[in-house]
Amino acid sequence: MGAPTLTILTRIANDVRLMFRRPVRVQCAALCYRFRKKTAQPEMLVITSRDTGRWVIPKGWPMEGKKLNQVAAREAYEEAGVKGEPGANAIGFYTYQKGMDNGMKIPCRVEVYPVVVLDMAKRFPEKGTRTIEWVSFEEGATRVAEPLLKELILAFEKRLLATMDPEPQGSAQKMA
Repeated sequence: MGAPTLTILTRIANDVRLMFRRPVRVQCAALCYRFRKKTAQPEMLVITSRDTGRWVIPKGWPMEGKKLNQVAAREAYEEAGVKGEPGANAIGFYTYQKGMDNGMKIPCRVEVYPVVVLDMAKRFPEKGTRTIEWVSFEEGATRVAEPLLKELILAFEKRLLATMDPEPQGSAQKMA
């Protein structure tokens, strides 16, 4: 008689927990990158958050009527002055607990879109409120706090380097 009662209480407790669990909110982020002029080495953009000053990539909430990749590019412009072309598909996602103004934390899933940077604006909405730096992907991965974002950054760099045009095979032999 004790075991079935415990099972029912356990099920009720689990159901109540599920009822009060907040749904995961979705955000979109921009992994902004460019190639150095002299070396053609890829580098990425990191910015500081306005509230805590920790290193992050530009991100924000979805906007009605806009695709997530467009929102990611817009956030990159608003937060860092980046003008670029977003990729059509997310390169992955990471999760974190978003601290709200009222002290509550909500779970967020952040879809990350690559944005190749074509230009930087001199004036943009959040100019002066954040520190903006271009760093190697390895350095960017060490600066951000979220483990899944670190992995995404390094995996994207690997894919990017694999698509760069290597020296044609056999060209060294022809020169010899």
